[in-house]
Amino acid sequence: MARRKIIAGNWKMNKTPSEAVALVNELKPLVVTDEADVVFGVPAIDIVPVVEACKGTNIAVAAENMYYEESGAYTGEIAPAMLVDAGVKYVILGHSERREYFKETDADINKKVLKALEHGLTPIMCCGESLEQREQGITMDWIRQQVKIGLQNVTADQAKTIVIAYEPIWAIGTGKTATSQQAEEVCKGIRECIAEIYDEATAEAIRIQYGGSVNAGNAAELFAMPDIDGGLVGGASLKADFGKIVHYK
Repeated sequence: MARRKIIAGNWKMNKTPSEAVALVNELKPLVVTDEADVVFGVPAIDIVPVVEACKGTNIAVAAENMYYEESGAYTGEIAPAMLVDAGVKYVILGHSERREYFKETDADINKKVLKALEHGLTPIMCCGESLEQREQGITMDWIRQQVKIGLQNVTADQAKTIVIAYEPIWAIGTGKTATSQQAEEVCKGIRECIAEIYDEATAEAIRIQYGGSVNAGNAAELFAMPDIDGGLVGGASLKADFGKIVHYK
């Protein structure tokens, strides 16, 4: 059975609530498709108006982060139940920017993944290597560690519902893109790692995205690769071009 493509935008720290609604209204007609899942990952303050603006469309909304506790004295954090109540379906976890700037560890991300699953949210779990790690030849060692720790205590049935996003850090926002062969090689390696942890059926079911300077010009070639099931799109998700990425064929 072919895996359904998933094209997700990661808006990062962009767009005020009113700007977010304007962007949704601009993109809505451009991302209509029956052939892929379309997700907008938006800043926390934009979630409520964006969910409202997406009602009746094929667009699902993702949070860009969440905390792994149910509630409590965690000033500034957002609980999973808050996301569910607001109408969020997905949550981006472990993005390299969260790891780098906010010192999130693989163990933190594992706690978040488990908590998201408990609440019926679909994690988009990110992994990726730096340019230095690629040059040292440890890309797959590094990514396998991120994946294995991130999925600790996750059952095979739960794992099948997760989305993994491979984002080489050296290609995020740099204009450099991994070649389709480089991206495929790592996504295939991730799938093999999943098969080791669980089994072939789980590895075949899990969706693996590529992220890192995906744009309208390179999406079709990247998404044609056998182990790449769509993209986690940064800058290009804030423009009308995102429609072309969704309709990559």
